[in-house]
Amino acid sequence: MPDIYRALGDSTRRRILSMLKQGNKTQKEIVDAFDISQPAIKKHLTILLEERMISERLNGKYRIYSLNLSILQTAYQEMLHYIGELLDEQLISLKNYVEKGEFRDEDD
Repeated sequence: MPDIYRALGDSTRRRILSMLKQGNKTQKEIVDAFDISQPAIKKHLTILLEERMISERLNGKYRIYSLNLSILQTAYQEMLHYIGELLDEQLISLKNYVEKGEFRDEDD
């Protein structure tokens, strides 16, 4: 399973994903959109590839990058499930706290 937090933990990688949302891009198009070096962009692309958030194909001498929508969908569902579990635990704790009457109304 991809580490969505690793992939999205950097603003450059988030910007790359946003660019690819608009359509496939060459490595040059991605590099040209940033004020950082080509090797730095390549490092970000490598992380996105390792986490399978994007895919890469060669077209002649060009590398073409695109979003891997199925992996993004799975990662999104996993993240929603994880956040839901966190909220469920918090709500159960709150419910138990209220039911035990461990709070006092300031008017009492």
